[in-house]
Amino acid sequence: MNIQGIKQYIRQQLQYIDRTYWVLFTALILVASIALFSASSFFVFQKGSSTLGPILSQMMFIVVGVGLAFVLQFVPSKWIRYAGYFGLLASVVLLMLTFSPLGVEINGSKRWLNLFGITFQPSELAKLTLIIVVSDLLSKIKTQEDQRKYFGIVMGITLIICGIIFIGNLSTAILLGGIVVLLTILARVHVKYWGSLVVAIVVCLICGYHFVNEAYVKPNRKMENQLMRRAITWVGRINDMREENKTPDAEFRITDDNYQSSHAKIAVARGGKSPFGVLPGNSIQRDVLPQAYADYIFAIIVEEWGIIGALGLILLYLAILFRACMKSSRYANYSAMLMVMGLALMLTCQALMSMMVSVGIIPVTGQPLPMISRGGTSALITSIYFGIIMSVSREQTELGTRQQEAINQSLDDVPDIELD
Repeated sequence: MNIQGIKQYIRQQLQYIDRTYWVLFTALILVASIALFSASSFFVFQKGSSTLGPILSQMMFIVVGVGLAFVLQFVPSKWIRYAGYFGLLASVVLLMLTFSPLGVEINGSKRWLNLFGITFQPSELAKLTLIIVVSDLLSKIKTQEDQRKYFGIVMGITLIICGIIFIGNLSTAILLGGIVVLLTILARVHVKYWGSLVVAIVVCLICGYHFVNEAYVKPNRKMENQLMRRAITWVGRINDMREENKTPDAEFRITDDNYQSSHAKIAVARGGKSPFGVLPGNSIQRDVLPQAYADYIFAIIVEEWGIIGALGLILLYLAILFRACMKSSRYANYSAMLMVMGLALMLTCQALMSMMVSVGIIPVTGQPLPMISRGGTSALITSIYFGIIMSVSREQTELGTRQQEAINQSLDDVPDIELD
């Protein structure tokens, strides 16, 4: 197909694009622009850059992401499924490379990779491609024998990916594993398959917590092994949160260990005094919260926008999930339905997890707020999520329209019968 043919194809397909998804996507970008401008003051001070420097840098990634989403919405979903398998293999290699000298350790965790001067998280690619591959495999289930076969394959692949991610990022491994379980439920896999596995994993996590707590945390033993160091950190965060909840307000003290979570709670409390917060640009905690532009950006949003702004953002993410549920229920392609639901669930669940960390409901996880937290990898991958979702929506809308046209045409071809 030549350039002219591609342009004509795009013009024809524009009538089938899902404008609602574009409205939701644009709304997230607008929120990101305002929130990052306020939350980047600590980063500006730390790096000594200009006020607009971090914003322009992030907006560059967002612009590229919008371009990717626009192009992807015209790519056939079957190509995306094929690409998912190659992407999954590539993500395994990239995840393994994080343990090599190419891996970059940030905040005590080696989950970043530096290639050709570009630092990114391979786990973001792994999340995307695993959902695509799992959706395709689960869509092949037709019989009871298929359930055993494909469930085994899906769980094998998931355990490999989540096992590698687990070493540096427990929360991402749990989140991704949970999304896969939800997809198996949507695919109507019998509870005896996924239920026993979930129970086994929960038991292992509980036993692992008590072992690390008794053997390393309480005796204050240190380990050089990366996995054990991260395990001690995870258990420590859980213990800190439990102790914090037991400590009377009058006796509470801000320490190095609870510095970020404490100042995030102060931001939330300050914003909660008014339904509209202190208004954008008037945050105080953004100047003292090191991760205000990343893991704790929701706390700054609550401080500046209040309960109204926080609820509005929550509803925005839930609207993405609701739109996916409503549209995918009408899809003729089962694999496409599972893929869209998996991506929408990942976006929404990750957002809710990030928000719960900011307000102190769960321990620190390091999950960014999709499209809003500062980070090039996250912005690009989130844009790809939207591009894939919109590709399936366009494709299924076109299919439905053509089927309806064919039905109307067949009805027009039926000859009129005159009764005597």
